[in-house]
Amino acid sequence: MTSDFADALAAGPPLVLDGGMSNQLEAAGHDLGDTLWSARLLADRPEAITAAHLAYYEAGADVAITASYQATFEGFADRGVDRARTAALLALSVELAREAARQARAERPLWVAASAGPYGAMLADGSEYRGRYGLTVAELERFHRPRLEVLAAARPDVLALETVPDTDEAAALLRAVRGLGVPAWLTYTVAGDRTRAGQPLEDAFALAAAADEVIAVGVNCCAPDDVDAALSAAARVTDKPLVVYPNSGETWDAGSRTWRGRSAFTAERVRGWRSAGARLVGGCCRVGPDTIRDLARTGPVQNRS
Repeated sequence: MTSDFADALAAGPPLVLDGGMSNQLEAAGHDLGDTLWSARLLADRPEAITAAHLAYYEAGADVAITASYQATFEGFADRGVDRARTAALLALSVELAREAARQARAERPLWVAASAGPYGAMLADGSEYRGRYGLTVAELERFHRPRLEVLAAARPDVLALETVPDTDEAAALLRAVRGLGVPAWLTYTVAGDRTRAGQPLEDAFALAAAADEVIAVGVNCCAPDDVDAALSAAARVTDKPLVVYPNSGETWDAGSRTWRGRSAFTAERVRGWRSAGARLVGGCCRVGPDTIRDLARTGPVQNRS
């Protein structure tokens, strides 16, 4: 599949992704203690989402990922929102990122990736980090296809099929994006050298190798320590560009409801990921505009020969 974004990914310099939407909204004082998470603000405070995107663009991000990760027909229906209004909110998520790009007035191209999170994100019970929901591939495809159709119709530059925990859901997403006319990237959330559901990463990435709609594969919402092995696995089974946006490396202590440890997201690691073939690099949870600014300023790996 060809597109301006696919061409930029293939031929231009590596692109910088944004960081975590939720942590940026929380830093601005917004309460996300809700099953809809950041998607609730699509209805309640859309200007806050635009401001979050703008902060990342101004920090140096080339690509903004929309606030639609947890936006689903089923999730909004549980809050009394009908399908027409939900479709409008999904489309709005793309427009808010476009508006932020207009406000940024950057001299470089700015891109919009429409987020489609996993089925487990709609459940809001942490199951996106386990997978294996007890649904068939066909059932998962029926869940994903309607909102992907709406997101694609809003004309993002790319669809971000992200935080995928297992190969069944990946197979469903690959079916669901067929014929939509918008390229996609596919990123797994991983632990060590396996998907969160325990499948070998080579098997997981191989699913996307022949999918014309998929223009990049990689990982997101994982520890920085897990990125290198994932990139190596992906490179062994596909020649598609690689995309990486891990968490900061801090860990959540549910008892004290605080983050523990220090960030493991370093400039040296970014250089290593780019050297390993990553064409899109950014951050997920606990990675904010300051880190993205540093990432955007990080130069290429130096030749040590």
